[in-house]
Order: sequence, then C-alpha cells, then structure tokens
Amino acid sequence: MEAYKKEFIEFMVDCQVLKFGDFVTKSGRKTPFFVNTGFYRTGTQLRKLGGYYAEAIEKKFGLDFDILFGPVYKGIPLSVAAAIAISEKYDKDIRYCSNRKEVKDHGDKGILLGSPIADGDRVVIIEDVTTAGTSIEETLPIIKAQGDVNPIGLVVSVDRMERGKGEKSALSEIEEKYGLKTTAIVTMAEVVEHLYNKEYKGKVIIDDKLKAAIDAYYEQYGVK
Repeated sequence: MEAYKKEFIEFMVDCQVLKFGDFVTKSGRKTPFFVNTGFYRTGTQLRKLGGYYAEAIEKKFGLDFDILFGPVYKGIPLSVAAAIAISEKYDKDIRYCSNRKEVKDHGDKGILLGSPIADGDRVVIIEDVTTAGTSIEETLPIIKAQGDVNPIGLVVSVDRMERGKGEKSALSEIEEKYGLKTTAIVTMAEVVEHLYNKEYKGKVIIDDKLKAAIDAYYEQYGVK
C-alpha cells in the first residue's frame, strides 16, 4: 500500500472522520463504520485533505481536465481544498465549481458558485463517500445542463466497497451507468488491512470483535 494511503487512514482516525460503532448510512444501512468529512474543521486539516485528494486525482485521471466540481454542501470545501492542492503540488490551475440548493436571482446569479461551466469543459466530480450512488444522480444533471460538458470522473475519499442498487459496487454501477471513471483515496479493504490488530497511538482500533462486525456487514451488503 502506498505511503500516502497509510497516512490518509491515520489522518482520518486523528480527525475523528473515520469512526467505528453503530451507525445508519444515508441509504438506511446499519453499519459498523462511518466516514463523516464534516469533522475536517481546521485549515491545517483541509490543507492535508486537499493534498490526499490531489494525489488520488492525479494518479487516476491525470491533470488534463478543467473543473473540479464539488456538490453542495460537503463538496464545496473539498473542491476548494483539492484545487488549491493541485495548484501547489503540480503547478496546474484547475477551476473549482459547486452548486447551490436554490437558484440565486441577484448578484452572482444562477445555480452555480465558483467557476462557470462552459461547452467543452472536462469535469471531475469530488465527493466525500459514495454508498449507493444516490448523490451522483442529482449532480450529473446539474453539470450537463450547463452545456456540452464532458464529466470524466468521480473521486471520493473512501470506497465503502458495498453494493449500490444492484449486485455490483456503487462505484462500478456509476462507471457503467454514466460512463464515468471512479477512484478513491483509499478503500475500506485498505483501511482494515492497515488498522486490523495493529496498535496506533497505543490503541488497537480494529480488533477481532470489530473485524467480525465489519465482515458480517460485507456478508450482507458487500459485492457478491
């Protein structure tokens, strides 16, 4: 596993973004782990987070695209942080864009904030985590309504590696249905590999009991 992936897993733990216990996802699934990017709350954290996203984006998509689109609300700081990191790490100026919940009819008008989207723009969508692919169904029509636009990919922080609406993973379903490439900074398999029965800061985060709960979750919701 690449060093930046290991660092990112520990970073999520330190920021309390990656938690283990009893949770319910947006899609209604009871899960023993939860990723909440709302717990990135400081400038230092966002700077680091943007760097991890930038590395994942460059490895999967390269930098030959125009706009990083972050869906409202959590995608807004993600798109800003990653665009800054791409500028700093790779000296590439990528525009950022997000949508509003309501269309604004004065000042900076319209459904978008940040950069406008124009014909021919190649767009990478940035999100926190995808469980069942419901968010992308809302996001893509907004992007495509802006003109002859080419959405080329989706990047998330963690691939939960579970079924979407059918038998395949949510990211695989998105790739097939929308023709988007997808990637994640890390997968849950990599998270478990790095934390299972290993001490981190004096504590074993994933012990045998938690590992059994994670395995049981994937028995029910994992890709067959």
